[in-house]
Amino acid sequence: MDAPDPNAIAHETTSHGGRFVYTAQGAEAELTYAHAPTVAGQKRVSADHTYVPDSMRGQGIAARLVDALIATAREQQWQVIPRCSYVVVAFQRHPEWSDVRAD
Repeated sequence: MDAPDPNAIAHETTSHGGRFVYTAQGAEAELTYAHAPTVAGQKRVSADHTYVPDSMRGQGIAARLVDALIATAREQQWQVIPRCSYVVVAFQRHPEWSDVRAD
């Protein structure tokens, strides 16, 4: 399989949060988030779960899902609370994302 197309990542929203999802060959990878309480007028989301099925692992899909979260956070002026272990590590590897990391 070729590298995942970042444009193929869908963003689905619900009243409680949403998810970024990549679908290929009948399988789905996802990063889910929930709305968190606003602090000092700042909208916040909690990135709580990332899942990539075995058949998709090792292709950078989880990283693309986090990239989509970061881009959306910047567009929507969200602050992200990293709860998922993968997202925590991604923030550690990308100090340039500090503008969207919730304190």
